[in-house]
Amino acid sequence: MNLLKKKYKIGWKTATALVVANMIGAGIFTSLGFQLVEIQNTWSIIILWTLGAIMALCGALSYAELSTSMVRSGGEYQFLSKTFHPLVGYLSGWVSLTIGFAAPVALASIAFGEYLTLYLGVDKVILASLIVILITFLHTISVKHSSLLQNSTTIFKLVTILIIIVAGFTISTPENALEWSNIWQNEILLPGFAVSFVYVTYSYSGWNAASYLAEEIESPIINIPKALVIGTLIVSILYILLNITFLKHGTLNSLQGQLEVGQIAVNGMFDSNGGKIISIAIGLILISSISAMVWIGPKVTQVMGEDYRFWHWFSKLSEKEIPKRAIILQLLITLILLISGTFQQILIYSGFVLQLFGALSIYSVFLNRKKNGIKSLQFKTPLYPIPQLIFLFLSAWVLIYLLYQQPKQSLLGCINIGNGIIIYNFDKSINKQ
Repeated sequence: MNLLKKKYKIGWKTATALVVANMIGAGIFTSLGFQLVEIQNTWSIIILWTLGAIMALCGALSYAELSTSMVRSGGEYQFLSKTFHPLVGYLSGWVSLTIGFAAPVALASIAFGEYLTLYLGVDKVILASLIVILITFLHTISVKHSSLLQNSTTIFKLVTILIIIVAGFTISTPENALEWSNIWQNEILLPGFAVSFVYVTYSYSGWNAASYLAEEIESPIINIPKALVIGTLIVSILYILLNITFLKHGTLNSLQGQLEVGQIAVNGMFDSNGGKIISIAIGLILISSISAMVWIGPKVTQVMGEDYRFWHWFSKLSEKEIPKRAIILQLLITLILLISGTFQQILIYSGFVLQLFGALSIYSVFLNRKKNGIKSLQFKTPLYPIPQLIFLFLSAWVLIYLLYQQPKQSLLGCINIGNGIIIYNFDKSINKQ
């Protein structure tokens, strides 16, 4: 007798773990070194990361409203298709497919390679490629196994980070990069402050993770807002404490312009053996971030495949309800990025386009309320529309700056959107046949 198996649903704890894992990635362990090239005051750094936290929380509240109003996996693809136009949703899905998740996976993998190559003696690109391939394979087994992998790696991540923070605040070092003067009042007005905020927005990206798996979350009306908000708050607190820890245990000269700032700080905090162990642990906690994005990203391609014939082949699920084809596609794109771009090139290139579609999604909160009415909402953003306006203002600041200071990478992002328009029109012609 054949019985239908109940589809495995993830609870709010796993959904929160996904948010935390997706947010705490390469950014927090790499951004500070680049920021210190432009600004050196500790208050300036804290203000930067606090602004990022406010922006992320505003985004999380907005996505909670959208996700509970349109309970379907896919994130921005779903929101923009329903509120703007199918073309806008399609383009967001195209961006998610080509760079939205593949680029952050590549960045986290590069950081993983940077942290471990010193101790393993293996080329960092090879290490990055191998870890992505391994995690991709693990996520093709079952949703339950993916959930277990995500929860366990996220717990390891949080424990390691807490050890670093507690040790950082209790251990003293003779020299550090802390600078508590009032010069921050001048620094926040400098172009370098805007440069640094680009890195912060990248580091906070991932607060929207639970929205991509809306259909797979148990009691989504309750658990999606809970996961988005709690996950974002946890990460925001940890980020500010981590940056103070790094500044407290590294000198300005040793940290400036360096990618592996976490490694530099823990080496100054512990003896050589202790520093080695923690440095390896930092590399390993990036596995949680890679895992989260490998799990979430293909969901967008899967949902697009349910709506459009061109991507239909990638929407097919395995017997274990895994979109294996979409997962493999994302793996291939990630490997291409790994061998073709540097860390900063990938970050700026992906940052402009992702910020653009994030801003459009936040604006869609207004459109959704106008179209469906306030009474139809399952979750309403507190203090509406202040969170949306804050997010849009900060997004405009980042986008204008990137267009002005990084026109080449921003243009590449726009070209990618143009390619998406071509694919959309081709897809439409297929659907008409």
